[in-house]
Parts: sequence; C-alpha cells; structure tokens
Amino acid sequence: MAIYLDCNATTPVEPSVASVVMRFLEKDFGNAASPIHDYGVFALAAVEHARGQVAEVVKARRDEVIFTSGATESNNLALLGLAEAGIRSGRRHLITTAIEHKAVLEPFDEMARLGFEVQILPVQADGRFDPQRLADSLRPDTLLVSTMQVNNETGVLQPLTEVANIVSNHDTWWHVDAAQGFGKELEQLRHPRIDFISISGHKIYGPKGIGALIARKHDRQFPPLRPLMFGGGQEQALRPGTLPVPLIAGLGEAAKLAVRNNGERIEKCRTFREKALATFSSLGAEQNGTEEYTLPHVLNISLPGINSELAIKALKNVIAVSSTSACTSHTRTPSHVLAAMGLSSDQVEQSIRLSWCHMTPEVDWSEVETIFRVLRG
Repeated sequence: MAIYLDCNATTPVEPSVASVVMRFLEKDFGNAASPIHDYGVFALAAVEHARGQVAEVVKARRDEVIFTSGATESNNLALLGLAEAGIRSGRRHLITTAIEHKAVLEPFDEMARLGFEVQILPVQADGRFDPQRLADSLRPDTLLVSTMQVNNETGVLQPLTEVANIVSNHDTWWHVDAAQGFGKELEQLRHPRIDFISISGHKIYGPKGIGALIARKHDRQFPPLRPLMFGGGQEQALRPGTLPVPLIAGLGEAAKLAVRNNGERIEKCRTFREKALATFSSLGAEQNGTEEYTLPHVLNISLPGINSELAIKALKNVIAVSSTSACTSHTRTPSHVLAAMGLSSDQVEQSIRLSWCHMTPEVDWSEVETIFRVLRG
C-alpha cells in the first residue's frame, strides 16, 4: 500500500489515543450528564480531565474549553455566534484574509448576508498576510478579526505575534482557526490576547468528530456568543447535546501527547522533510510558500510541465498525496490559497501537497523521482 502523505487532511490515530477511545466505548460508557452513579461520575471526570489537557496546550483555563464536533463547528460558533452582539452594538465590520479555510470564509459570507461588512485582506507571495494591512484596516466599528494560525495547503505559519501587538489596544474580538497548528506550533496560541481558538482532534492524531472552541474569558466573563443550536444547556449553554465521552477522552490524550512529544515530533518531521526537499529540488520543483515560515511537516510544490491530477494518479501506489484542501478536493476547483498568493493558473494546476507526521514510514524517494522523470518523458 502507498505511504500516506496527506496528514493535513487527517492524521493517523496515536495507539494510546485509540486505546483510550475504546475503553470508553466498551467499558466506561456512562453519560457525563448523569453523575448519579459511578458510570456517570467516571464519565464526567474523564471529560473534565480532557478539558484540562486541551486547555494546557494553549495555557487557557479549563472552563474556557467548549467541546464541539471539530474546527468547522467551532469556527461557525465563534463567528456567527457574535452576530447578535455586533448587531446590538452597531459594530458590523469584520476582517479576515484571502487564504482562510472555507469553514471561515463561508460563515463570513453568511455574516455579509446578515448585513455585516466583510473585508478580506490579500496575502503576499510568501503565503502570509501583511500585519500592517490589518493595522490599517482596523476601525472603531470592527467587531471581529479572524486569522488562521497555519495555512492548510502550504503549511505557512501566519504572523500571529504581530497581530497580537496590533490588536492589543483595540477592543475587537480575535478568532484564530488553529486546525492545522494546534499541538504542533505551541507558542503563538498561548498569547492571552487571542479570544477564540478553533481546533480539530483528527489533525493531532486523535479521533474524527471531536474538536473544541477555546473562548478566553475577560473579567471572568465569556465573550458574548449566542449558541447555534438549542436543547440541553451543555458546554456553557453554547453547544447542547450528549457529550461524546470516548471522543473527548481521545482528544485529551492526543493533546497531552502533543505537548509532551512536541520536540521529538518536530525533529522527525524535519528529517523527513530534508529528503523530500532534496528529491523535488532535483526535479526542478517550485516550493509554494516561503521555507522560512513553513512548518516542518508540510510541503506544497509545483512541478513545471506536470499536471497535479496526473501526478497524483501516477504516484498512487507509492505515496498518497493531494492537490488542495480535503474539504474542497471533490469540487475540482483551483486552489483559492495559491491563487491569492499570485501563482499562475499553470502553477496552481501543477501543485501538489505532501504532509507527513512523526509516524510516517520511510519513502523510497528514488522511486518517486523515477515516476516524475517518466511523466516528463
């Protein structure tokens, strides 16, 4: 079977995470909302333990973690959840960037339909937005700024530290879509000025179907979010429904390992990256996104003269790679991220994304090189 190099789409599950999930599926299967017997008590304890493990990654408070089904739901809750506050206060200006995931851009489309003014900042050729453009765009009526931590297609780390300094003297809410960087790049998300952080379990070697919105309190008060669903009052009355204890416990275990093993994982990914870069450099590949800012587990390249769809099919028995975001790959639409970076239509159509992790086995790079040379004739 081909070696999996599409970890930005979803990651393999850590063995200890799988064990935790199975334990709460098969043995400790109580409902956390029923702590009237030992089953429920233990389930509730597991949920709160996991809540603390997730909070620790970004140095948040335990009660600032709201469990959701994943970053898409978290993004929607953070963005659409502020609509009423914006309408009530008259603050209807929103800022985001051209390289955000559709799980941010589409909720902003809905906010625009509700009468909000959405300003989309351009990005530079290096794959990052210009913090100065953000500073120049802030207005007294700016309700919300939403910026991703790491781009899902290029792996480029965005300038969150600079943004924190810019918004430090402004009362705008600041949301960060951290689906691709949570547990991988630790320091930036720990800045207390970030109000909302969206995460997904299946991007950090945890189970699918679980994530969280971290909503930092101000003066012991939650941000003025309104729920998107109603019925039950769970999760600070912001996300009703029976808590999926096995998935939550698995996310907690994954979060714990992300902090504990962060350095070791980075080194393994860097070693793998060196070999991948050497191979594609010999083929004349052009890297999309500046190396200086790219995390060590992602590589987005364009191979002149080779269509990405053809390349992916030719490689399918050796390495499994992708050409765009997993959530939009079925649409066959060109990457809005690469287009925003100024790549030509040919470069976009010739781009592939490789993403790996600390559990990825060795690749026969000579075989990969041979396949591409054959494709070029």
